[in-house]
Amino acid sequence: MSMERARKPKTIDELKALVTNRAKTRGVLSLTERRAAMDRNIEIFPVPAGVTIAAVDLDGLNAEWTTVDEAADAPVLLYFHGGGYTQGSALSHRPMTARLALAARSRVLSVDYALAPENPFPAAVEDGIKAYRWLLAQGHAPEEIAIGGDSAGGGLTAAVLVAARDAGLPMPAGAVLLSPWTDLTCDTPTYETCATLDPIISKEGIDEHARAYLGGADARHPLASPNFADLRGLPPMLIHVGSDEVLLDDARVLAARARAAGVAAEIEVWPGMIHVWHAFYQMLPEGEAAIETLGTFLRERFAVAARA
Repeated sequence: MSMERARKPKTIDELKALVTNRAKTRGVLSLTERRAAMDRNIEIFPVPAGVTIAAVDLDGLNAEWTTVDEAADAPVLLYFHGGGYTQGSALSHRPMTARLALAARSRVLSVDYALAPENPFPAAVEDGIKAYRWLLAQGHAPEEIAIGGDSAGGGLTAAVLVAARDAGLPMPAGAVLLSPWTDLTCDTPTYETCATLDPIISKEGIDEHARAYLGGADARHPLASPNFADLRGLPPMLIHVGSDEVLLDDARVLAARARAAGVAAEIEVWPGMIHVWHAFYQMLPEGEAAIETLGTFLRERFAVAARA
């Protein structure tokens, strides 16, 4: 979501109003236009100082490194961007991944996984596993890796963890999931109870993303909707979700099922927050606070894993 630099809300209510008004004025955009608009976030939100960005080829898969200055050997957060599996990129999410790198004192490897409808499920999962295998092959120890993502990228994070476990790969140190989309049936109570509170996700819009990504696959497939997966053996995870977003139930169910499977899953429901409010950290104090919380969790996980 792009915002004019001259109009920076300072409260969540102001941000909700601005997002709602822009949605009304932008009208209907084609997928190509939506992808371009999302990438233009980089023109609105500056990348914070103190990081270096570099493109990297993961054996044919495009990605980019974000490295904290003077921390070239720091642990790695493998990051999957959001965008409903149909849009978004390492570029569109660069301001947030750079801030995450600073908060976690880590490097971030942000992946341009294949997008639907050109590349439907399970292409994104296959690219996610490829990126994780690449890190391991480069000599990065699993205890020096975490995996994370927002929205669809949060769902992809859980799916990649399940797929990696099933493939016999070692688990990373931990995972962070920001407003994760983990149930592509799009049929939970908060789609109704939060419908008037969530200015970002509509039922009609997310159904469109789900159809494009699934390409006819079963929405309950465990690698499409990790809420239906066996979650045993996954690493500790921190889940963030806003109380006012329609994906609230996705996050709550994921946390409950992970805990039932013996996973150390923490969930924080932030009062009044909307979908991936972290992305607005440059204008919203709660966004900055949430990123710092994620950074603290990641630093602790890297430290614990290193001592194990």
